[in-house]
Amino acid sequence: MSDLPHPRLSCLARARLGAGVAGFALCALLAACGGGGSGTASGNATASASATPKASTPSLASTGNPSGTVPQSATPNVLAVTVGPTPSSTRNMLMASVTVCVPGTATCATVDNVQVDTGSQGLRLLASALPAGFALPAVTAGAGADIAGECSVFGTGYTWGAVRRADVKLAGEVAASLPIQLIADPAVPAVPSGCSGLGLAMNSAATLHANGILGIGPFSEDCGVSCVNTSQSAWYYACPASGCTPSVQPLAQQVGNPVAGFTADNNGVVIALPDVAADGSSTVSGSLIFGIGTQANNTLGSATVLHANANTGYVKTTTSDGTVYSQSYLDTGSNALYFNSSTMARCGIWYCPSSPVSLAATITGLDGVSASVALSVTGPATLLATGNWAFSNLAGYNAYAFDWGLPFFFGRRVFTAIEAQATPAGNGPYFAF
Repeated sequence: MSDLPHPRLSCLARARLGAGVAGFALCALLAACGGGGSGTASGNATASASATPKASTPSLASTGNPSGTVPQSATPNVLAVTVGPTPSSTRNMLMASVTVCVPGTATCATVDNVQVDTGSQGLRLLASALPAGFALPAVTAGAGADIAGECSVFGTGYTWGAVRRADVKLAGEVAASLPIQLIADPAVPAVPSGCSGLGLAMNSAATLHANGILGIGPFSEDCGVSCVNTSQSAWYYACPASGCTPSVQPLAQQVGNPVAGFTADNNGVVIALPDVAADGSSTVSGSLIFGIGTQANNTLGSATVLHANANTGYVKTTTSDGTVYSQSYLDTGSNALYFNSSTMARCGIWYCPSSPVSLAATITGLDGVSASVALSVTGPATLLATGNWAFSNLAGYNAYAFDWGLPFFFGRRVFTAIEAQATPAGNGPYFAF
């Protein structure tokens, strides 16, 4: 459909622990199919794609924490999140406000319209969304003195900017002196050729369709050990005045998951959203709750825990037609469900059946625990005609992976546990609902 923009794919575990080039290839393929981008105008989808797993036996994180106890917290841990009209007229975008401060000071700024993304790691803000003169200290590249630049690759394209430190405040939680990406930072104006060829430059509000991305996925840093050991053209750069060149980057200097940087409630998140009707909703208000099993409002209860690959964050999805997706993930940064159907009609990237289609699938963790999920798909023309902004039944094409995007989260409490962090159900990474 010509009035539907493409979605953005945020790469969940891109290049972690050596996934490298294969991860970028997957993202590029999805972008070519129309996946990627926060989207604009009438309808939009946003899909997160994990990197292709490395060629080794799938890794299951240690269950650890045999006592089932985690430190308890009394810190206010609920951040309001909403789905509704956006400045870019994008459907199904989960948004929040984020406060950043010059580290150790009361000089702070609050940025609205930041997309909440459980399919990526790290806070990325447009430099233009901060007040003039708001100066955050630079993070250096590697062991040198040059400012670090970062190329963050998504399915449709990339964000480019400097790495800087900020105290990130979300509800009552603070991630102190956290490395973040400041997109289109004037300190690194020239995009390196190793980054600029990776698709659409999402370095403005017009192309990012948000003021930033709050990446709260299942890992602590955005790249991980891979970038500690090897410089990669689609990751970190050292940027002297003469230009930027690829650089290794220690973990402590990588853009980090803000939740992992909290002093409490730092083992994961809960997304709690109400259900929406078959024809959608004009607005949805929900909660981003920090911590798992650390306070009365984030207990697992009877949720089914699906442990994920400790290197990639993948679980497995099997659909009712017998198709098995070993690359599967739960991701609020995708505003549709993405999978490969050989029977439903497509309008570009979108599935557009003539009448609603009901499907079934099973999501399985690496330890064999599984949960059954029912889903429904309605054509985008029908959905857009309602004038609503939140839909649980928008779906699109993904050749190889099953991306459980934002439609999956409506009417559920969905947990994302962070790698190696102790929870009452063992260490992350895992998903639970």
